[in-house]
Amino acid sequence: MSLNLTSQQVDEIWMEVEQQCPPVESVDRVETIYTMPSLLGSGYGREIELYPGLELRIFNETYRDLLIQVSEDEHPVQFKVYLSGVEDSGDFLLLNTEQSYIGGSGIQRSIKVFTPQSQPLIGVDIHMQPHWLRQFFAAPTGELPVELQPLVRGDDWQQVFSPKTTKAMQLVVQQIVNCPFWGATKRLYLQSKVLELMALQLNGILGNDITSPSPSLKPDTIARIYHAAGILRSHLEQPPSQTELAQKVGVSDRTLRRGFHALFGTTVCGYLTEQRLNQAEQLLRHTNLTVAEVAHRIGYSNQGHFAAAFKRKFGITPKQCAMGKKPVY
Repeated sequence: MSLNLTSQQVDEIWMEVEQQCPPVESVDRVETIYTMPSLLGSGYGREIELYPGLELRIFNETYRDLLIQVSEDEHPVQFKVYLSGVEDSGDFLLLNTEQSYIGGSGIQRSIKVFTPQSQPLIGVDIHMQPHWLRQFFAAPTGELPVELQPLVRGDDWQQVFSPKTTKAMQLVVQQIVNCPFWGATKRLYLQSKVLELMALQLNGILGNDITSPSPSLKPDTIARIYHAAGILRSHLEQPPSQTELAQKVGVSDRTLRRGFHALFGTTVCGYLTEQRLNQAEQLLRHTNLTVAEVAHRIGYSNQGHFAAAFKRKFGITPKQCAMGKKPVY
């Protein structure tokens, strides 16, 4: 027999448990770890604030047979992918390892969510304010692609999408769950992985089959190329050579080059430079690091070369960026 609760009752159960057993901060002070209330089931959740207004939740929870009545409410932009488990919202949505979830911002309709007592729910959940969607995916003019505009509905009803979960998505989720880094490096790594996961999910909405740039690339090869891209993003200061990178992900040099050209439209070196400069812009805008410190952190030994590359990409100098000036494209 399932336990029937409202979303307000669920929130009250969580609040009561948190008063008795407060969440624990991880040793590196990046994560907040929550223990699931025994009344609802067992397991835990790990929450990380990646930016103000953008949060990642990693969960491993086993629910009782639980039916939750979720009332109308304001909804942020949300991305969710499961590695294990099922969440059933009746005619609204079936979320499992085959189907991921993208919920737009706006007003969420009242729904009933059923979580059967079976295998654990394991996966990631990303919540963010709408301005981050524009920050990450808008065109240089500041406009979102037409296909993504329904995700920003203001006071209107939210729109929901359920893209197919691909092997590439599953690989990124596994990398997020098993993040090998610590402290500030962990945060940077998870920032890049969350952005990669969102891009893979949005790829379905945009109507672009991930294999369409090169039909000869097998799904396993595509996943390996995305893994290689993740390695580069997490080692911006001291990236592996192209040969070392190919060996790490288990493909040949030629396949690595062909894969980067097919999936990202650039060379391995070009992709690395792009990611370094994107990371540099974020560091300059959101930290107190000096231009020299940022250049060193992303792998530039020569500050002049860094400044020149930065200005070619953004149309402004690193110093102007740190002072808040917007890019000029």
